[in-house]
Amino acid sequence: MVLKLHGLSVSISTARVVACLHEKSVDFELVPVDLFACENKQPEFLAKNPFGKVPVLEDDDITLFESRAITAYVAEKFKETGHDLIRHENLNEAALVKVWTEVESKQYNPAIDPIIFEFFAKPVVGMEPDQTVIDASLEKLKKVLDVYEARLSNKKFLAGDFYSLADLHHFPGTFYFMKTPWSSLVNDRPHVKAWWEEISAKPASKKVAEGMNFGEV
Repeated sequence: MVLKLHGLSVSISTARVVACLHEKSVDFELVPVDLFACENKQPEFLAKNPFGKVPVLEDDDITLFESRAITAYVAEKFKETGHDLIRHENLNEAALVKVWTEVESKQYNPAIDPIIFEFFAKPVVGMEPDQTVIDASLEKLKKVLDVYEARLSNKKFLAGDFYSLADLHHFPGTFYFMKTPWSSLVNDRPHVKAWWEEISAKPASKKVAEGMNFGEV
């Protein structure tokens, strides 16, 4: 069975999983879910994910939701193919991958996600961005990026000198952020900038980026 990924290409969460599937060289079918038409709130989709969020992955007899859980599943199931995203042969490195994937989820994403929502998503549905929300999130993001700058001053990637899920999870959100007027927060931190240029240049990242354009929605 070819994996079926239900989602929207412009969605950060969907893009996170698509990047992982490309890194693992796994064939899959992207089944579009039109969030703007509320297809994710219809009974057929809610039967797959009762929380009504994309993406959803169907693989044989298992259905998964939550993007980070899906990437972990894909990276483990297909650990012998493509890029080793979880360092499954090294306990210490694998632990560090988990640490920095948690950092992305608990520190980085909560700071950057409101900026992207305000700047990109709201105008699509005719709403005005709330600059107060953006400014507060930018202050949070600055603090997180200061930690990243220190970490990346002696490591090529977040978990070590190897690309992993920890880095991959950052790609979609940062891709959008770099299209905002505040991209200098990354560019002004030389080690963060070098890290971003490295992960965004990966072939899988470039493939994902092709579908990440709110203007096409």
